[in-house]
Amino acid sequence: MGSSMNLDAFKDPVLARGLIESIQKMAPDHATLMEVCGTHTVAIARNGIRDLLPEGCRLASGPGCPVCVTANADIDTVIALARIPEVTIATFGDMVRVPGSTSSLRAEQAAGANVQIVYSPLDALTFAQQHPERQVVFVGVGFETTTPLVAMAIKRAKAMGLTNFTVFCAHKNMPGALEAIVNDDQSQLDALILPGHVSTIIGVEPYKFLAEKYGIPGVVTGFEPVDVLQGIAMLLRQLSEGRAEIEIAYSRGVMPQGNPIALAAIQEVFQTQPALWRGLGEIPGSGYAIRPEYAQFDAVRRFAPQVEPTQGHKGCRCGDVLRARMSPHDCPLFRTVCTPENPVGPCMVSSEGSCAAYYRYY
Repeated sequence: MGSSMNLDAFKDPVLARGLIESIQKMAPDHATLMEVCGTHTVAIARNGIRDLLPEGCRLASGPGCPVCVTANADIDTVIALARIPEVTIATFGDMVRVPGSTSSLRAEQAAGANVQIVYSPLDALTFAQQHPERQVVFVGVGFETTTPLVAMAIKRAKAMGLTNFTVFCAHKNMPGALEAIVNDDQSQLDALILPGHVSTIIGVEPYKFLAEKYGIPGVVTGFEPVDVLQGIAMLLRQLSEGRAEIEIAYSRGVMPQGNPIALAAIQEVFQTQPALWRGLGEIPGSGYAIRPEYAQFDAVRRFAPQVEPTQGHKGCRCGDVLRARMSPHDCPLFRTVCTPENPVGPCMVSSEGSCAAYYRYY
């Protein structure tokens, strides 16, 4: 479609009604569809899509909120870095409120740590240029959507000869987590609504194992109401026809091959390694580490922070929510002890977190 495309079409109530009717006709007696992406969770909640589905058709929220899946050990490492006197932590806003084992960046900031909210890694790079007396550590959290930007920032820092800029790398890639979830007997998923933003970078090839190895259909879709409904309709059609394929319902944003330039930047600066996911444990090849050629920009390597022993949050079931083993409503802390004002776990902190979305909309 051209650049003049009108996004209002993707909110068109007539189109939406037609899709809802198709969904009602095709829905099997029982089907569990997971919306992997946190932005989809919010879009589904905000538009009341869960309530429009037939009784046997269930939507489960997945691990596609990068703040939510960041393990306590990683949060504790960032907090340890913040306690180093010459360090300024540069981070996206959500991370400030995520509780670690015994503290948070917000608590450390109140105690005197230097924490700056930034909107991109390039903001952190600019801050480092402007404050040569500070060691600026950017907190790299996110999936393949943000990883290329961090790769470009590291490449630029090297080209500029910056010696006061490093990255704490907690970046993750999505396919490994999806394999862990479809292998989880307790989740019992029938199909996946695949993330739009991540897929603009990686395309669809990395998801094909879901259909070929596990017989689970997937559809990449966008975030407007008609996008989401179209994705659900396409998944139910696959289920009703006994097919398992990876399809695109977001062709205005996603090319099958993804974004080669962004993928090349990731490949140049990062290498894959095992990563610890909240709720999912360690998943081989699902994390990124800074390559040896760029080792001087690795904050952990440079500062060797003293990290306190990691503890879980008593009663928090965020990990089970991320695995689709339970709904946020089933967590005993939800809405009583754990609220957006006083979050116990990251699923209530992040604007894309399942618990925050359920708190706001259900």
